[in-house]
Amino acid sequence: MKSTQGERKLAACFAISPIFVLSLLCAAQTGKVESIGPLTDSSVPRAVLETLEAKGYRLTLDEPAPACELWIRKSVPAQPKKDIEGLAYPQLAESTLVGVIRFSQPAADFRGQRIRAGFYTLRYELIPNDGNHLGVAPNRDFLLLVPAASDADPKAQFKFEELVALSREATGTKHPGPLSLAQADGMVTAAAVSKDDQDHWIFSAPVKLESGDEIPMALVVKGRAQE
Repeated sequence: MKSTQGERKLAACFAISPIFVLSLLCAAQTGKVESIGPLTDSSVPRAVLETLEAKGYRLTLDEPAPACELWIRKSVPAQPKKDIEGLAYPQLAESTLVGVIRFSQPAADFRGQRIRAGFYTLRYELIPNDGNHLGVAPNRDFLLLVPAASDADPKAQFKFEELVALSREATGTKHPGPLSLAQADGMVTAAAVSKDDQDHWIFSAPVKLESGDEIPMALVVKGRAQE
């Protein structure tokens, strides 16, 4: 029996549908990174603004609206590498300012705590090496969220408890607001975002150090610790 022209067209549509669906799935897994201009918002202290690169990044993940915007420091202070087990970024000193993030709508940290929309500085810190935090992440490196209005001096070096107290202002709880730093996968030459097998959305980009070196950095911008 000969097929009609309409049946042939319908068959052709179904033939290409899997390819179209696969394309959508791939796009959903990789997200999108857009380059944006410098951060100039007056709610961020001027001294902090002056440390940031002239361009930022707008990240779109699994929703139509952008998830966040990021600006990385022009050159991040470095230290001699620490030979400590479980560190992915031994070149960074604790409490170092790495950049600024903006959430245009409420978000969540790596603990699943609600984070209000707004601007936050990102400061490097190590998760305590004790039984209470065992297995929270593959490595101890995190960036703590601090409301930008409470962090006016980019050169400030906070003690652990001081930084934790500042970060609690971001969550409104007894816990700070951490974003997990992941181990970058090989060389990173351009900003990108992807989703791993634990439903973590990871932003990766090259970061310049004051030493003149450049390191790849990977930050979980959406996703929480496994229960």
